[in-house]
Amino acid sequence: MNNIRVIEGAISVDHRGFISHMNDFDMKDVARFYFIHHPDVSVIRAWHAHQHEKKWFFAVKGSFTMAFVKIDDWHQPSPHLQPEVFHLSEKESRLLCIPEGYANGLKAHEPDSVLLVLSSKTMPAALEDSWRYDKSLWLDWESI
Repeated sequence: MNNIRVIEGAISVDHRGFISHMNDFDMKDVARFYFIHHPDVSVIRAWHAHQHEKKWFFAVKGSFTMAFVKIDDWHQPSPHLQPEVFHLSEKESRLLCIPEGYANGLKAHEPDSVLLVLSSKTMPAALEDSWRYDKSLWLDWESI
């Protein structure tokens, strides 16, 4: 069974500035990447799922709460699924590795936060494997 993994990177600092790095991340499965710019902290982006696509998330700017749910039935998932909740921040060099079969949601905690997303599928393949669910399922985003 695939599980969500966290890869801890590091931040190296000297008089020139800092470098956030993920030296232990093997990018062989990455087919594309994109950035989510999240200007408004009141906006919730949830729930988007893929049966066959892996994703990786990294906070480039600001901070986010992210939640992931393993889908049990793609056409009518149980409303009682329990999400796994994580926090990402530009102040930590952490990469969330999400296997296939999960729905994801996120909320920014700082205006103008930016999230880097890496994907294992090309855009045409991802569009053929795109599942959307109501943001009110599985988590009370307003309490986060």
